Amino acid sequence: MDTGDTAWVLTSAALVLLMTPGLALFYGGMVRAKSVLNMMMMSFGAMALIGVLWVLYGFSMAFGNDVGGGLLGDPSEYFGLSGLLGADDLVGTLPAMAFVAFQSVFAIIAVALISGAIADRAKFGAWMVFAGVWATVVYFPVAHWVFSFDEVVSEVGGWIAGAGAIDFAGGTAIHINAGAAALALALVLGKRRGFGREPMRPHNLPLVMLGAGLLWFGWFGFNAGSATAANGTAAVAWVNTLAATCAAILGWLLTEKVRDGHATSLGGASGAVAGLVAITPACSALNPVTSMVVGVVAGVLCALAVGLKYKLGYDDSLDVVGVHLVGGLWGTIAIGFFATADAPAGVDGLFYGGGAGQLWIQLYSAVAVMVFSFVATWVIGTVIHKTMGFRIDEEDEVAGIDQVVHAESGYDWGTLGGGAGRIGAGGGAPRPDARHAAPGTSEVSA
Repeated sequence: MDTGDTAWVLTSAALVLLMTPGLALFYGGMVRAKSVLNMMMMSFGAMALIGVLWVLYGFSMAFGNDVGGGLLGDPSEYFGLSGLLGADDLVGTLPAMAFVAFQSVFAIIAVALISGAIADRAKFGAWMVFAGVWATVVYFPVAHWVFSFDEVVSEVGGWIAGAGAIDFAGGTAIHINAGAAALALALVLGKRRGFGREPMRPHNLPLVMLGAGLLWFGWFGFNAGSATAANGTAAVAWVNTLAATCAAILGWLLTEKVRDGHATSLGGASGAVAGLVAITPACSALNPVTSMVVGVVAGVLCALAVGLKYKLGYDDSLDVVGVHLVGGLWGTIAIGFFATADAPAGVDGLFYGGGAGQLWIQLYSAVAVMVFSFVATWVIGTVIHKTMGFRIDEEDEVAGIDQVVHAESGYDWGTLGGGAGRIGAGGGAPRPDARHAAPGTSEVSA
């Protein structure tokens, strides 16, 4: 055991755990005022439930010895984390429980990310059932595919890891996985009342900015912590994460300025997340300059992609598809172009003379996770929707999901003056934004 590595990984685990409350703030500020508590509770509910499932059988399913051709770990091998408590139980230079802790917070945020696609309209109880089933059927197996390398925790790991795909911190297992699930679930639940006709703008942009800042802060644990050691790989991942994220903000803001005539605070926050998503799989494989290239392209691509929901007719409330699916796909595939053997991953991509082999591996790994997650989520969501019901009634949606589902309100409108009631009903917001206003809606009409 190395005490420095252990200290870094446990610190990184705490940083990544902070990302889920950060996500709750980020998503909470982006919805209308009548939905803020429900939106935040979906993240906190996922944190509670997935933490329990991870201890019981999730870690074993993800990192137990393979029982199905690289598709699934043995759920009974480490059930209840048995056999991992001893001083001699190590994963590399780490106590096994430090590795368990670090991987647990990845599982939590992967599930929480999906909730942004179904804001304003999902029953909390149905969401909790979905979260548990999805983690069991989709996330734990996919984590085994991607993160379970041979002879690390178990003797035989997952098929994507074995194929040589590079996904340093979860572009496939977390972002593509959650983004594809978000699209499927948004289609199952259908559109919000008034989608495409009424402005559905963020009710609290300072809350969004705060959440984005916490996400960025925690993401250094997400990426640099994935080195699972306090070493040069962690340092490279840290710097590449910074470079890509900064460039992505500039790319998003420039796109807004050219397209809409103004750069917005929501765009800055969203650009940061887009850059973080894109560099997540690639931060060990690139140099800082190509990291900036990947980041700026991610900012532009994701800024353009969030508008597709109006053209294609799906209601992804908070743009999980546009940011996490598109950003995750780009970052994962970009490794095949920009990877350099000078980086810790030690692989050359197409632009560095490595040929198309790595690009092909990255491409089919990304597509395999996307297709599996979409199909499985569609089935899970449809079964829940047809049995217990996934969506609240239309009148409850109009009244406000916070009051109906949680018997609470995010704001005490009675003490804030006469105009607050209209805002609480979802009719007001600090400013319009191209991401969430109906196409063609002006500030005056909104």
